[in-house]
Amino acid sequence: MNEPAVEARNLTKVYKALGKRPVHSLRGLNLSIAQGQVFGFLGRNGAGKTTTIKLLCGLIRPTAGESLLFGKNSALPEARRKMGYLPEQPYFYEYLTPRETIAFYSRLRGISRQQQKEQWEKLCGLLELEDIADRRIREFSKGMRQRVGFAIALVGDPELLILDEPMSGLDPVGRRLIRNAILRLKSEGKTIFFSSHVLSDVEELCDRIAILVSGSLELEGAMDNLPGRRVLQVEVIASGLDPETVAGLAAGTSHRRVEVGDEFRVNTLEEANRIAARVLDRGGTLVALRPVTETLEEYFSRVQQQAATRTEGKSG
Repeated sequence: MNEPAVEARNLTKVYKALGKRPVHSLRGLNLSIAQGQVFGFLGRNGAGKTTTIKLLCGLIRPTAGESLLFGKNSALPEARRKMGYLPEQPYFYEYLTPRETIAFYSRLRGISRQQQKEQWEKLCGLLELEDIADRRIREFSKGMRQRVGFAIALVGDPELLILDEPMSGLDPVGRRLIRNAILRLKSEGKTIFFSSHVLSDVEELCDRIAILVSGSLELEGAMDNLPGRRVLQVEVIASGLDPETVAGLAAGTSHRRVEVGDEFRVNTLEEANRIAARVLDRGGTLVALRPVTETLEEYFSRVQQQAATRTEGKSG
């Protein structure tokens, strides 16, 4: 059985300063991420996401507990050899070009010249670097810098990517580019752990998510089976129906034509089952019957509100 790509065991970080109250940035985090997953790490500003990422990358030491990468303590250099990291605000040597930057980090990784050439071609295709390959980074926009930072994280073809706000500051075109890159890497079997405030992208990309609230893990779950996620409606999609049947089923439902046929939305599973039975009885094809849940943004906001209400109740 494969070791988890990322594991946190009672991971805790407390910042102390002379004459000030300790700040509990992370409280006993327990987390396990299987290899090959795309994992979204969510929370409001100050929830402890970046602290967690720095602990996983061995950039700071935990107050208690430990973090493991592929079964090895992340404080050890050999544990991080399979990891690539994109910080929220990556640092660059401003006078270098992307081509020179990737060559520099490739040499640090001990990659041969031939492998560097092959790697550069792959990164250019994945992140569209060719047009900016020989321009100085100091001239770059936020989106261009993010692409170069992502490319640096991919140097050496790591099995695990840890990305802190990879969509931050990007326009729609830049976001689509990063999304497509993540999907491509997922198809290659990479494990991707990233934090983001762009919840629509998280919903599209992730297999699992976790939500931090004030340094504590509030919940974790599969994207398609989040605990307590509300079902708003049930959607039935059918094809091969005559106009009279469609008109009869559309009465009392939300109906629209879609590419594969007709979509009906109702409020209960009983109504959906009734429509499905009618579709089959009239010789139609049942294409889909599925719940329509609240968006991840709605779910996230509700989880935050519930946590705040619970905290107020305890303090009162």
